[in-house]
Amino acid sequence: MRALAKDLRISVITTKRAYEELERLGYIITSVGRGSFVAETNTELLHEEKLKIIEEYIGKAVEEAKIIGLSEEDIIEMVKLNYENID
Repeated sequence: MRALAKDLRISVITTKRAYEELERLGYIITSVGRGSFVAETNTELLHEEKLKIIEEYIGKAVEEAKIIGLSEEDIIEMVKLNYENID
């Protein structure tokens, strides 16, 4: 951790906080005396994160569609067309 902080020319405290955040998010596992290691991929966690992003995009799109008066059917049709056009 100290070497990384020195290489990046940042505070050890900042580096420690970054490691703690990565561990909290499940990206790394830290073992006392051994160091930090990349965690195995948690596919369920990644899936949930992607679902959240998709829901946010859809929410924004629906808000914009309502502003210009599109119906639910119009929005659904647009989603279907986009879905079909992506390989």
